[in-house]
Amino acid sequence: MAPHRPVSPTASRSAATTGFYSRRVSGSIVLYDAYLATRLRRHSGEPPAHVAVVITERDLLEQGAYGTLSALFEWAFEYGAERVTVSVSVLDESVIPTLERELADIAAPRSVAIRQPGDTEQAADPIRISIGLGGKREFAETVRQLAFAVDDGTLSPDEISERDIDDGLVFGDEPDLVIKTGAERLSDFMIWQSVYAELYFTDVNWRDFRKREYLRALLEYKRRTRRFGR
Repeated sequence: MAPHRPVSPTASRSAATTGFYSRRVSGSIVLYDAYLATRLRRHSGEPPAHVAVVITERDLLEQGAYGTLSALFEWAFEYGAERVTVSVSVLDESVIPTLERELADIAAPRSVAIRQPGDTEQAADPIRISIGLGGKREFAETVRQLAFAVDDGTLSPDEISERDIDDGLVFGDEPDLVIKTGAERLSDFMIWQSVYAELYFTDVNWRDFRKREYLRALLEYKRRTRRFGR
């Protein structure tokens, strides 16, 4: 049996100090989140009904990434959203089946629809996830279907409207707020639907995205005056 070695007073004090500061920081974060939530609820502006978030396949490789996504769903519906759309941009399409399996098992407070390249069925669930289905590809497929309708005589070119395009898109609804983490660029995301959306960029990477970042985005959204292109 190994002899008992008493812990030195210095080590005890160091551990106690570390624990104290850890609890203090954790408590400060909770208080700050509560402060942001209070400001948000007191603001007269309407919350976004449809929130969209743009992340990458690399973001989902980070530890805790799927847990953050589950938490995001909870935050969104807690603060007034009726729909959440997540776009996962993909450089290597060979990873799409793996991402789809992982996302199919994600914990979520509402039903989830997942779409990928080649899917044409419209996603109508409260939570919608696009894996590698870029906005250009989605828009091009919609235009192609309208061209077929014109070619077979079921639709006149003069009759084509914005509504026809909306109805042909896999992700048809327009987001009110689009959140992009990590960089100030949108990639290939909902180019038709987000034309009048409010864009919010944060330099916080997805692995560090917490409730306070989401609340900051909502506060910024409420401060803005939406002009819808006017």
